[in-house]
Amino acid sequence: MKLWQKDKQVEKSVETFTVGRDRELDAEMAAFDVLGSLAHTRMLESINLLSKEDLLAVQKELKNIYKEIEAGEFVIEDGVEDVHSQVELLLTQRIGEAGKKIHSGRSRNDQVLVDLKLYFRSQIQRTVENTEVLFKQLISLSEEHKEKLLPGYTHLQIAMPSSFGLWFGAYAESLVDDLELMLAAWKVCNKNPLGSAAGYGSSFPLNRTMTTQLLGFEALNYNVVYAQMGRGKTERILAQAMSSIAATLAKFSMDITLFINQNFGFISFPDELTTGSSIMPHKKNPDVFELMRSRCNKIQALPNEIALMTTNLPSGYHRDLQLLKENLFPAFQSLNECLEMAAFMLQNITVKDGILKDEKYLYLFSVEAVNEEVLKGMPFREAYKKVGYEIEKGEFKAPEKVAHTHEGSLGNLCNTQIKDLFNHTLKNFNFSKVETAIQELLK
Repeated sequence: MKLWQKDKQVEKSVETFTVGRDRELDAEMAAFDVLGSLAHTRMLESINLLSKEDLLAVQKELKNIYKEIEAGEFVIEDGVEDVHSQVELLLTQRIGEAGKKIHSGRSRNDQVLVDLKLYFRSQIQRTVENTEVLFKQLISLSEEHKEKLLPGYTHLQIAMPSSFGLWFGAYAESLVDDLELMLAAWKVCNKNPLGSAAGYGSSFPLNRTMTTQLLGFEALNYNVVYAQMGRGKTERILAQAMSSIAATLAKFSMDITLFINQNFGFISFPDELTTGSSIMPHKKNPDVFELMRSRCNKIQALPNEIALMTTNLPSGYHRDLQLLKENLFPAFQSLNECLEMAAFMLQNITVKDGILKDEKYLYLFSVEAVNEEVLKGMPFREAYKKVGYEIEKGEFKAPEKVAHTHEGSLGNLCNTQIKDLFNHTLKNFNFSKVETAIQELLK
């Protein structure tokens, strides 16, 4: 079944090529297709394009289909082109003529758009919730291990004293900025394209404000041409937000693979969370973090992939856009698996204490020594030369303690302020408004 088919069959090889993986990926949007139709048909009844009797029949059966999807019982049958066709086919089989009326006032173009927007919203919420779990884990570890010192590096050379409090906290604050980008993507996704039809509106007196409210959208994509133009752009913005989180995870994974190395030995994980070698019995490989690093690097390529797929497309719909799902949908799954696995692994991390007692870290404290001289009244440049001379002569002695007090430093992590920033951004998503709207739609 094809919504657009008239009286001629498409040649089989052409059909196979054009459909591609669409049916497989469409299954992920099935629940959202039903939600879009629940809102659209209520709107159709309000403008007298659907009778009250037909609306009741359509709404009841759509909700039954939704339950089947939730139970994993929904399939796109062989010969049915996509999820939209399958839902309409089921309705027509079960309630008759009323099922054929649900497509009035919309095109597959805006039907796909609203399905995608609803799907993206759900995936953003899942990603944000997983990011929150990891953020809390990092802040907790930062507080727990804030007294344990760690060598800091520049150019991969021993530089200055750091701490596990700073290290864990740095990645927590990185997630704050990542969340800001995801909030921007949420705002773009949370606009209703339904009613734009094929990209040029409809001669029916559609009530687009009504469907916006029913689906819990914050606003409309007002201009019907732009609603269609937004496809590809929306995905690219969302991919950029995903790539930002991925970049944080990739860098963190790289640190882990260094710090677990025997030459560093700063952290460890239980044997059951690492892998071994087929010939070297001593090996404990951080495969989880190596794969996380690679997965996240792959996600960082996603915005560029989408940009190249949509570059120089004129306004209006183009079949090229269908392929964006093949890139974006698996990336959601991969990113969320990485977030979940990172949080799980950190529940089992062991942090070493007394690292800086090793003599090789002596010169980490050279800046501390310079600053001590400056505090006694010596000009900085003279203090720098004095300590440098002591190092050259092998006479350097490290200060007995590290005293950092300014905001964001060793002795003043500002984790409370970082938590406040994260929570402020988190509140702006207002997931509860969407959840309430969907619950009302399904009543």
